[in-house]
Amino acid sequence: MKNYIAKADKKTSTTDKQYSMFVGRWQPLHKGHQWLFQQQLDEGKNVLICIRDVKPDEKNPYTAEQVKKNIEEHYGELITNETVKVIIIPDIESICYGRGVGYDIVEFVPPQEIHDISATKIREQLRSEGKL
Repeated sequence: MKNYIAKADKKTSTTDKQYSMFVGRWQPLHKGHQWLFQQQLDEGKNVLICIRDVKPDEKNPYTAEQVKKNIEEHYGELITNETVKVIIIPDIESICYGRGVGYDIVEFVPPQEIHDISATKIREQLRSEGKL
């Protein structure tokens, strides 16, 4: 389900391609993340995946560069044709917007089986298997 927090009044792009932006740590990329990106890809939209540059720790076992490489390996062909772009951004403390921002702000509400995916549990499993 899609919930619009803010809706674009008009198209204001000065470029040929627009992207749906997703910001996260993606530690690691999993089926829940893939489901989220796929919601826009299924509508024929391009996806910009922004990786927050956070210090590695218990919750963030991978560097931003490692996360980027993992995502690029997964979305190789879509990156080649510029349907998906992956960038590293500085860590953020908030995402702010004003009225009439010129783009949609959308919350995707996943089905329960996607909602229940836990990166924490995935990291714990990877650790127990010696893969982290």
